[in-house]
Amino acid sequence: MRWAPLVLLTLVACNDLRDFLGTWKGQRVGEGSALRLGVPDGSAQLRIDGIDARTGLTAQLTVEGLLPETTITSLAGAEADVLAGITFSGAPLRVYLAFAPVPDGGGEALVVVALYDDRRVDVRLLRGGTAPLYGIFALTEMTRANSQGATERRGRAAGAAP
Repeated sequence: MRWAPLVLLTLVACNDLRDFLGTWKGQRVGEGSALRLGVPDGSAQLRIDGIDARTGLTAQLTVEGLLPETTITSLAGAEADVLAGITFSGAPLRVYLAFAPVPDGGGEALVVVALYDDRRVDVRLLRGGTAPLYGIFALTEMTRANSQGATERRGRAAGAAP
């Protein structure tokens, strides 16, 4: 029975992650040139279509002035490695790593998606080389996907008139 609390904790964590399904949007944050490298002022939008602690994250990411709507999928290797438990200041519930092809000719960027228990999401874009990128976006929930896959506007009860 020593494993029962671990199973319960795993099931709760999976349910918490599914609560992040839906659309998230927010502005670029961070001051100083190191945090604003190659990423224009503006907003990012992340629509999380699928999320699971074992299989990862599938989403659509758009960054104003940089990245048109692009499908991102977390790296299977990172999900199978200790990187699945990566954490940093702010103690995110879960961090997902993916790559996104940026159409500026500089190549792909690493996308770091961090989910927090206070219902927020941070997205970081990083790239080295001759066309470096570093940008942070603080996202808040715009819509939430319900159990049937349909979306509801944030703050509106299911079935309520707009």
